[in-house]
Amino acid sequence: MIRAFLAVQLPPEFRAALSAVQQDLKRRLEGAAGRQARISWVQPTSMHLTVRFFGETPEDVIDSLHSVVSEAAAGHRVIQIPFSRLGAFPRLQQPRVLWAGPLESWEQGREAERLQALYRAVEDACKAAGLAAEGRPFTPHLTLARIKDGERQVGQALAQSGAVDQPITIGMLPITALVMMRSELRPAGPVYSTLWACPLAPAE
Repeated sequence: MIRAFLAVQLPPEFRAALSAVQQDLKRRLEGAAGRQARISWVQPTSMHLTVRFFGETPEDVIDSLHSVVSEAAAGHRVIQIPFSRLGAFPRLQQPRVLWAGPLESWEQGREAERLQALYRAVEDACKAAGLAAEGRPFTPHLTLARIKDGERQVGQALAQSGAVDQPITIGMLPITALVMMRSELRPAGPVYSTLWACPLAPAE
């Protein structure tokens, strides 16, 4: 069995910009939120844009996905996602997760439609390999932090800082390939390795 997920890898310059935004957010929140707040910050080096999480999956199923995902990816051109907004789940007043993602206006546009079409093609490939469909739209968000305690205090600090009201500058994330990653859980944290990659068609 392999603990696996399909993802988009982050280019070094994008990862560096993401780290700078995260550090700024950390400075704004950690003093203002008080001692009751416990925030776990995700290491930028371990971040990927997860497209589909499989969990513990037989190795032969992961192998069989390679050809069908390759075919799905090859039918779609490179997609650029502009990461320029901070947000929180489930709500800003009591956040459990802080994330970076595209503006809502981008999510209503043509590039977002192409992203959803790619995701549906991946879902069809997974069904062809005998896996159950996820049945939800894909939301391109990267988790920056998880709030373990003190959600209300963090929510107040977020509101006071104005961080979520201002556009941020991380840049464009190009989806040039879908990569199957293996995740091995270790005491110091998960260790990731690439199993295979499926390139998209070049941009026009």
